[in-house]
Amino acid sequence: QVRLVESGGDLVQAGGSLKLSCDALDSFSGINVLGWYRQAPGKQRELVASVTIGGTTNYAESVKGRFTISRTANKRRIFLQMNTLKPEDTAKYYCNYRGPRYDYWGQGTQVTVSS
Repeated sequence: QVRLVESGGDLVQAGGSLKLSCDALDSFSGINVLGWYRQAPGKQRELVASVTIGGTTNYAESVKGRFTISRTANKRRIFLQMNTLKPEDTAKYYCNYRGPRYDYWGQGTQVTVSS
């Protein structure tokens, strides 16, 4: 089991920035994709950004050019730098570590963007 803890969520005005962090509290193996998902009320959880162990990144179209995912060299922390935030970015953001046999989630951190 890998415990993931997100932080950094806040209330911010449109156009502002936030940086989310996710800490993996336990050592792990067999994980090859680290990612951020979000879920707004009444909507399905969606992928925001991901990074592979090798460093390949992937972004949702709605956040390209505004969000940047990064990770530490030991993969124990990942970050999501969010710039030019929009009200539609309002959601609970979840950290995810996954591999062929594993799928770990954090409890989420709330991001609210006011117009």
